Amino acid sequence: MSKYITSCALDRLVNNNTRTGEMSQNGKMDSGEKRLNELGYKQELRREMTLFKTLAISFSTMTLFTGITPLYGSSLLYGAGPKWGPFASWCCAWLETIGLVAGMGTQAYAGSQTLQSIILLSTGTNKDGGYFAPKWLFLCMYIGLTVIWAFLNTFALEVIAFIDVISIWWQVIGGLVIVIMLPLVSLTTKSASYVFTHFEMAPDSTGISSKPYAVILSFLVSQYSLYGYDAAAHLTEETRGADKNGPIAILSSIGIISVFGWAYILALTFSIQDFSYLYDPTNETAGAFVPAQILYDAFHGRYNSSTGAIILLVVIWGSFFFGGLSITTSAARVVYALSRDKGIPFSNIWRQIHPKHKVPSNAVWLCALICILLGLPILKVNVVFTAITSIATIGWVGGYAVPIFARMVMQEKNFRAGPFYLGKARRPICFIAFIWICYTCSVFLLPTYYPISWDTFNYAPVAIGVGLGLIMLWWVLDARKWFKGPVRNIDDNLTEKV
Repeated sequence: MSKYITSCALDRLVNNNTRTGEMSQNGKMDSGEKRLNELGYKQELRREMTLFKTLAISFSTMTLFTGITPLYGSSLLYGAGPKWGPFASWCCAWLETIGLVAGMGTQAYAGSQTLQSIILLSTGTNKDGGYFAPKWLFLCMYIGLTVIWAFLNTFALEVIAFIDVISIWWQVIGGLVIVIMLPLVSLTTKSASYVFTHFEMAPDSTGISSKPYAVILSFLVSQYSLYGYDAAAHLTEETRGADKNGPIAILSSIGIISVFGWAYILALTFSIQDFSYLYDPTNETAGAFVPAQILYDAFHGRYNSSTGAIILLVVIWGSFFFGGLSITTSAARVVYALSRDKGIPFSNIWRQIHPKHKVPSNAVWLCALICILLGLPILKVNVVFTAITSIATIGWVGGYAVPIFARMVMQEKNFRAGPFYLGKARRPICFIAFIWICYTCSVFLLPTYYPISWDTFNYAPVAIGVGLGLIMLWWVLDARKWFKGPVRNIDDNLTEKV
């Protein structure tokens, strides 16, 4: 069996110390470091992440408001054998890379959209001469956020970890404030029967009048809201006790986001004043950002002022900022890991570690550049967020489809279980997960606006098709001849001692 662990599946399920063979303070080698050496890798990144810091980054990557706010209105441990293992690893790694880099774009877009609403309400409203950022300025905000995240990620990891600790408290406290305050401030609230049983559509805004089609598209928000729970996995080479702390951080972040996300959706829905008015391009927020209009209606209706709505929008914007910072961290680690195995063109450049800060700074800026390129259609296309979100989610969940499928078909005798193991439930769970991923990827390729035109076209299928087509062509023509798994960079004698 191929023992290659892709940079996307769980980033080798191990962690790193500052130097090869460095021991912990009690004189024992960390379990993740030991596993790393067994796989043939020496340590190049610093191992400084604790369970809480890893949880903070994972939580920040998901972000409480990321999937819900913008979309509210609109372990390959062993490959599948020496024959198929390299190909499975190749697909998994590239899908995850695409998903994470595009994920940076979703955060940058959502952050810019929130900032656009903050500026509009701060300078008046759409009805009172407030300033609504044009497309060129929106793109500048998008690029600005991406560059800031890349700049911060070129510093030591402890800087990012400290910011992400702030992030988790920002989102938890800020989320509680919004969830509790919004329904209390609203002059009227919808009934429970409206929230849980009423079916409403906006065909004038979306051009979609089919109820089944609308229901299918409505599931997009829940799928993307869980995006990024694997951020802890991408930092396992920098996490202490990663074989246990990594899965704990993943499961904990999913639980927290699920509870808070559900509460946030309910708070928004209960606080709707006039559904048809939310999408009106002549309303106070120009119909561009539904949650902003809900917040405005609540606070302006109660206090005849938009100050409260602006403050809560700042809280939401902070969530996007922290999320983008964390996703940049994850994306750079995946690109670095894949480069270490020579799976990216000019790998020698992208795998370079900053001599002082011990972070893959070149990989960081490569991710930032690609993210900026993904955002350029903002100038011409109206559904850029939907397209980038589709690319991000398909790449992210598609990357997990590969190891899940491999786990279903591989022989049990060839699998070595880790501390977290599903036991007899593994196969039915894997089957359900694989079917759901296939369904999700299909839905994210569908058009979300009709009639279809150049400015409403979902370019995700084209972008993904061209990208994956080139990657597969590279595999067939060249990469399959030399890409066999991990490129060992450690002395075999050291591996034997471990």
